[in-house]
Amino acid sequence: MVDAISAATTTQTTAATASSFSTATGADFQTFLTMLTAQLKNQDPLNPMEGTDFAIQLATFAGVEQQTLSNKYLEQMSGQGGTGGLGSMAAWIGKEARTTAPVFFGDDPLTLDIASHNLADSVQLITMNSRGQEIMREEIGPGLGQIDWYGRSADGSKLADGTYSFAVESARNGEVIEQTQVGVYARITEAQFGTDGARVIFQGGASAPADDITALRDPA
Repeated sequence: MVDAISAATTTQTTAATASSFSTATGADFQTFLTMLTAQLKNQDPLNPMEGTDFAIQLATFAGVEQQTLSNKYLEQMSGQGGTGGLGSMAAWIGKEARTTAPVFFGDDPLTLDIASHNLADSVQLITMNSRGQEIMREEIGPGLGQIDWYGRSADGSKLADGTYSFAVESARNGEVIEQTQVGVYARITEAQFGTDGARVIFQGGASAPADDITALRDPA
């Protein structure tokens, strides 16, 4: 008969074991196999372990491993219960979010949130393609606020549809004093949760981690 203290100790031991499994499942499985091999080598040859005992040990390990993985995902979802939680993110769908991640540009202009250095006498907007390569820069002048970006090159032609990101380069007396990423607004169409945490999907297919969203607004 198991008394209350023994039961509590068993529960604590099981919890500690599950916690250790969650640290590195692959490594723990190797440890389990090593222990099982050592058990085989050192068992009493006159009283060897039955095959059913091996099956029970393997089944127990597999069950604990599966439960640990489930707990890990639940803890991640619980940890994302604030600004990145799927529950609160449901209200984000349909709104426009500000992000510095690449967003899709098509027929409609993008709203950029510009914040140049307060000492700058010259500010250039840098446009980068989906690979992060600079493809265009234009002088926009010092200042703070939102501007509409129509994606026009120097000759007035429209840039190809695709994903773009932006930066502003602030200079004074011809010397660059700061370069910062530019926040751009894009409409959220979906919210997802995976092994890397919560993400939002923008119109056009681009995405960003939920933690990177710095502002929300109703569509203009």
